[in-house]
Order: sequence, then C-alpha cells, then structure tokens
Amino acid sequence: MTIQVLNGANLGRLGTREPEIYGSTTYAQLVDVIETTARELELDVVVRQTDDEAELLRWIHEATDAGHPVVLNPASWSHTSVALHDALAALNTPLVEVHISNIHKREAFRHHSYVSAVADGVIAGLGVEGYVLALQWMSLRGHR
Repeated sequence: MTIQVLNGANLGRLGTREPEIYGSTTYAQLVDVIETTARELELDVVVRQTDDEAELLRWIHEATDAGHPVVLNPASWSHTSVALHDALAALNTPLVEVHISNIHKREAFRHHSYVSAVADGVIAGLGVEGYVLALQWMSLRGHR
C-alpha cells in the first residue's frame, strides 16, 4: 500500500514564502523529512506538489482508484474548492489534512476548510512535524 502525500498551491515556495508563518524549511527539506519518516515507519510514500488544482484532483482520483490513503496539505484550496471537497468525498481510504500554520489563528477566510468535513483527521499549526504525525497515525492504522 502506498500513501499519497499531496501538497497544494505555493508549497513549492516553502523556505522563501512568508517564513514568519511557514518557517524556514524548504520544500526539498520537507520531502526529505517525509521520506525519512516513511522509511523509519516502513511505509511506502509518493510525495507530490502542484500549483494546478486540476492536477491535484487527478492525483486524488488516482489515489481513490488505487485504494491509497492520502495525507493532504491542500493549502489555500482548503478554503475555496468545492471541487476538491467532492473529489475527496469519493476517497474510500483514510485522509489526513495537514496545515503547516494554524489556520484558525490567521485571517477569518482561512478558518473554514472544505477538506475538513471529509478528512479523518486534521493537523494544523505544528509546522512540518504535522506530516510526521500524519504518517505515524497511518502507520498505527496499518496502512503500509
């Protein structure tokens, strides 16, 4: 079983984009953290990032068809995309929504997530460690 770790818009800019909010970890470093954690937990992961919502939807459809669990940082699409919600609602495996920042301590428009309603769990505000926690939870659930 492969866990899809999917990242949305602007996350490829980590390390340079608003480091006071998202920290100094680069996207390449984040991928390394995820892959290292997966190896330690004996999990198979595929890590992807896109700035194209249609591409993200295709990846979610692929995960659904393959029966793969998903760890998703939908970024700003959390707050805007009914299409993302609908694609995730069809997912028949565990879904953990991850946000590096605490969306509830930020602007009011970020307080609502269309993804949270269909996620099994939500991790927000714990930085890149949120991905580690999501993978640990998947491991405990037996999604290897």
